[in-house]
This record gives sequence, structure tokens and C-alpha cells, in this order.
Amino acid sequence: MLTKRQNEILKIIVLEYIKLAKPVSSNLICDELNCSSATVRSEMASLEELGLLEKTHTSSGRIPSEAGYRYYVDNLMELKKMSAEDMLKLQIIFKNNQLELNDCIKKSLEIVSDITNCTSIKLGKTSHENNLKEIQVVPLDSDNMIVIVITDRGYVEHKRINVSNISSDEIKKTVDLINNMISGTPIDEVGAKLEFEVKPIIGRYVKEHERLYNVFYNVFTNFTNKNVDIVGRRNMLKQPEFNDINKVSKIFDKFEDDDLINTVEAQDNNIKIYIGKENNLDEDMTIIKTKYKTPIEEGTIAIIGPKRMEYDRVVQLLEFIKENIER
Repeated sequence: MLTKRQNEILKIIVLEYIKLAKPVSSNLICDELNCSSATVRSEMASLEELGLLEKTHTSSGRIPSEAGYRYYVDNLMELKKMSAEDMLKLQIIFKNNQLELNDCIKKSLEIVSDITNCTSIKLGKTSHENNLKEIQVVPLDSDNMIVIVITDRGYVEHKRINVSNISSDEIKKTVDLINNMISGTPIDEVGAKLEFEVKPIIGRYVKEHERLYNVFYNVFTNFTNKNVDIVGRRNMLKQPEFNDINKVSKIFDKFEDDDLINTVEAQDNNIKIYIGKENNLDEDMTIIKTKYKTPIEEGTIAIIGPKRMEYDRVVQLLEFIKENIER
């Protein structure tokens, strides 16, 4: 357990390093705490021995270690009220009644990325509690149409598909067959029902059955799978930790790895902080994430950035977004 003075020194170093990205000298701490430099240097040495601080090669100052950040988050971090400016930017998004929920989430995460210089991720999927109500089609031209999927809870998803050289009569027969056979089916079970109940008989009614079946099967697969939005990738280039092109390239490659991104998924509704080696994505980064759930959708929202992150601010921003999603 740290002493009161050690807590104060560690907190000053963490907050100063987060703000300036420069090693913190004993002189700055002396000014803050009004004590001798010898005392501060001794305490900093003790914190370094405990593994909470690190000394860089380019300065006599100290920076927080990974364990130092964890101690700060668990024991010293104080959550402040959101600034009026941050709150206003997000409220404008969530009070815009013309935006769908997915758009609100994405735009709010874009704002968070811009004001924190971090990357935001949304892993979303349709709630298990949704049942298929019906599908509709809207012709665009002779070759293309929009397929609209509607659930019993009012969730609507649409996808543009190509239907060149397929008659409107064939399309109507397929839509009627699917609606008659799988309306009321839980979204998670639609794919299986198409495969084992619709596919064996569709050829009796529809001439272009193979092509149309594949079209609608792909629509439902895309609808029920997780959808991933990654926003603000380039904002991390503004962080001094990521000014090495090789390191940035490595991180961007990880953002393209679906299996790796899926490990970001939150397991519960609490906001959790994973620092460095605690996360599966990259040991040089921190992930702050939480799960959200509405009657029509559930998923994860996460902020990814350097370990030198404004933890208190990011936690408040995520909490605000989560509350507004679920409201």
C-alpha cells in the first residue's frame, strides 16, 4: 500500500504525462507539493522500485509504467463532470430524430475520436430477441433492387442487390415464399430455416431459385452477423507514441483483422479498462469498452488509444454515449 505522499506523487506524474507526453521532473512535483527535491527524488525512486514508474534514457524525469497506470485507474482516478462543450456535441447527435440508432452511435464515436485523438470501435448485432416480421423489396431499376428486412421490434435494415435478368414475378414468388415460411422466426435462426426448410422446396415454385436463394441468404447473413465500425483510425497519428510509421502500419493491420477486432467485444455492461498487456489487441495501447443493449440491438462500444490516455474523460464520454443509446 502506498503512502499518502506516494499516491500524490504518482497521481501528479500520471496526469502530467498524460497531458504533456514528457517525463515528469522532481522539480515540478516539489512545486506542486511544496516539499524538498531530496524527498521527492527518494519517493520517486521507491515508486520505481515498486514498478509503478519508469525512467527514460533521455531524461532524469519519470513516466508511469503499465502497472502505474493500472494503480492510478484503480485507486487514484477521479471522474469529473463532462465539459459542457463535450456534452453539447454529443447531445446534438442523440437529439436528432432523423438519425437511425446506428448512425447516432457512429457519429457520436466519431466525435469522441476527434476530441480524444483515439480510435473508436462499435461491434453491433441485432438483438437475439428480434423476430423476423417480413421482407420487402423495392425496385430501383431493371437490374437492381433494395431488400428491406423488418423485425417485430421495429428494427429495419436494407441492402441493395443485383437482380439482372430475373423477372419481377420470380422475385415476388421468392419474397412471398420466404415471408410465409419464416415470418416470426428469431433472427438468429433465420439462416438455418432458410437452409433446411426453404432451400429444399424453393425450386418447385421459382425458376431462378438458386440465384435468388443465394441473394436472400446473403442478405440475412449480413443482417444477423456482427457489424463493425472503426472510426478515427488516423487520429492516432496525432499521438506522439505512434509517430513511427512501422508501428502505425502494424496497428492498422490489426484493425483489418476481423478475428482480432472481435476480441474487443465487451462481456458485461460495466465500463472496463484494459491497459497494455491486459488487452488482446496491442500491448502499447489501452482499450476502454462497455456493452450496450436496446430492445432492437446489442453490442460493444470501445475507445482505443495509447496507454497515455485521458482515462477519466474517456470513461465519462463512453458512459454518456451508453446512457443515450439505451434511453
